[in-house]
Amino acid sequence: MNNRVSRGTALLVAILSSFLTPFMASSVNIALPSIGREFAMSAVSLSWVATSYLLAAAVFLVPMGRIADIYGRKRVFLYGVVIYTVSSLILPMSTSGTMLISLRVVQGIGASMIFGTSIAILTSVFPVGERGRALGINVATVYAGLSLGPFLGGLLTEHFQWRSIFLANVPLGLIIIVFVLWKLKGDWAEARGEKFDVTGSIIYGVTLVTVMYGLSLLPDILGGWLILIGVLGLFAFIRYEMKAKSPVLDVNLFASSRVFAFSNLAALINYSATWAVSFLLSLYLQYVRGLSPQNAGFVLVSQPLVMAAFSPFAGRLSDKLEPRILASVGMALSAIALLLLALLDEETAFGFIIASLAIAGLGLALFSSPNTNAIMSSVETKFYGVASGTVGTMRLIGQMLSMGISMLLIALYVGRVEITPEYYPLFLKSAKVAFVIFAALCFGGVFASLARGKLR
Repeated sequence: MNNRVSRGTALLVAILSSFLTPFMASSVNIALPSIGREFAMSAVSLSWVATSYLLAAAVFLVPMGRIADIYGRKRVFLYGVVIYTVSSLILPMSTSGTMLISLRVVQGIGASMIFGTSIAILTSVFPVGERGRALGINVATVYAGLSLGPFLGGLLTEHFQWRSIFLANVPLGLIIIVFVLWKLKGDWAEARGEKFDVTGSIIYGVTLVTVMYGLSLLPDILGGWLILIGVLGLFAFIRYEMKAKSPVLDVNLFASSRVFAFSNLAALINYSATWAVSFLLSLYLQYVRGLSPQNAGFVLVSQPLVMAAFSPFAGRLSDKLEPRILASVGMALSAIALLLLALLDEETAFGFIIASLAIAGLGLALFSSPNTNAIMSSVETKFYGVASGTVGTMRLIGQMLSMGISMLLIALYVGRVEITPEYYPLFLKSAKVAFVIFAALCFGGVFASLARGKLR
């Protein structure tokens, strides 16, 4: 009975936290113009309101996963929710853009502690035969947060100003804290007593910041140099970690487990190819087609709704069928959807766009849950925190790469200017090229997914 209660509580806590973080990410994007007007921020400064959160989460994700393995996953998760909730309470008091961005970094650190432990806690509590279903429900909640974010964010911004978006997170954060303290018994720390790799964590963090900041500067030459330095830093990190006694990221996991290595590669490719789709379509629908933000949201919601509906089913299926088959089919469907979107023009029927997004949503549902199940089931229990952190890092790096590719293409075709009617044809061309590149990435991702070999 205790096991059943613990599983139910763990699932509830994971569901609430998995809704909280993507809801914040997607709802804030709607509020950016209002924030920019209030603090007189440039477009570049404004982009850092979103990017600073992603970057902080990416930098701290794997280290926090490792700390959780050593000191206890429940403890790190709880501290993460507290940091996230307190920063959400203080963020509305921001008096400048700089203060807002700084607090978003703190919120990103809290999010990394949640990301790095929630999946690990679920994997610790649920046995192999039930794990896929739990992960599927978790993934569905993530997409529910992503899909509700623009609607509720727009509603809150319009009627209660942008500050209310951050305050809306506070009650949910408090509910999670109460449930963790009251109902979630025990802790999980299979790597207890091992040392934490401070040097490796610093190299890792600096490498990510350099690469991601470099991406934001492209096609400027400084951006290229920073990315090159970041790539060299990545090689230095791998070499250091291979020799470290207690590495922050056990790179031998990639070498010793084909399933782990190729499943993570497939996740990186999938997020790199799909994350910026809603960003590009949002601009296309509002600029080229003249839709209101609300009506554009109605079109775009088709993808996360299908993802949310089919993710639990895909998760359950991955407990019975080989995950690599399901994930590969999902990746192939994503490639087809992206090729269809590459056919967009100034008069494409909205039904065609909705159908293409629905196919993409089904592809992502069939890919995400089975792929996560494959990653978490391919490692020993003491590496659950690191594996969970790695999954999240692949997602965040993929999101940054996706946005980087899109912004680079817009800069090359349109330039660093406001998108006015005379630039619509050039913007549409950049979006179509982006969809072709993303489709090619997904096509390559099918082979990375198939190459992982059998899990069971």
